[in-house]
Amino acid sequence: MNKEKEQGLSPLVHNNPWETLRQFTAARIALGRTGSSLPTQELLRFGLAHAQARDAVHQPFDSQKLEPELYALGLETLTVASAAPDRATYLCRPDLGRKLSENSRQALQRLAPEPADVVLVIADGLSSKAVHRQAVPLIAALLPYLRTLELKIGPVVLAHQSRVALGDDIAQVMKAKAVAILIGERPGLSSPDSLGIYMTWGPHTKRLESERNCISNVRPEGLNYPQAAFKLAWLLEQSFHRQLSGVNLKDESDNPALHNKVVPMFKLE
Repeated sequence: MNKEKEQGLSPLVHNNPWETLRQFTAARIALGRTGSSLPTQELLRFGLAHAQARDAVHQPFDSQKLEPELYALGLETLTVASAAPDRATYLCRPDLGRKLSENSRQALQRLAPEPADVVLVIADGLSSKAVHRQAVPLIAALLPYLRTLELKIGPVVLAHQSRVALGDDIAQVMKAKAVAILIGERPGLSSPDSLGIYMTWGPHTKRLESERNCISNVRPEGLNYPQAAFKLAWLLEQSFHRQLSGVNLKDESDNPALHNKVVPMFKLE
């Protein structure tokens, strides 16, 4: 571009006035232009981001990799699958991802683990990459809060081809009072590894989406592990106290006046 200026030519790439704001976000802003099109560099970046998002959706969930990491935290694991037999079916039939396969249902019923206060489900969802990266560090940050609340935790359930509602089906079979499902969120072009958390009080298969609480964008570049763990613990404490979840349970964890046993183990900014 400097050479073009020296020769008195117009630059091929016109930068956006917002260029300086790009340092504060991974969002696709201030891309500039070449004529009426995107610069080649930005077009290539878009193609890479799109490929990374597709890979996150189709990458198989390696639940066996998580088992020793969870065992090191003192947690037992169970592995289940939804009624969607493969990834292609899962993507085309969301309804099958919301219920257990018959084999998994029978296996859970045979095991008949003791009823727990909380069951944690780790589910691939739409980004197994998010689960591989974020789930175990988040649970490690959550465990001290659960001990503070004296909540009995059931075995961690590793769920394949799972939608959010599968957590309710699992917890109903396991007779848990509450469930928190950690699931890979739909990948964005700047966040293919974002984890979502959905917490439900009194889980059963007839629960509505409005009866869950959601914590989104859990990853180091978004809502970090200590913050997400505290929010989930606060919601669980309030859920057990009020015996509800969803739209009737507002997340007010940022209000110190409403902290009971659960207080943040990090410095509030």
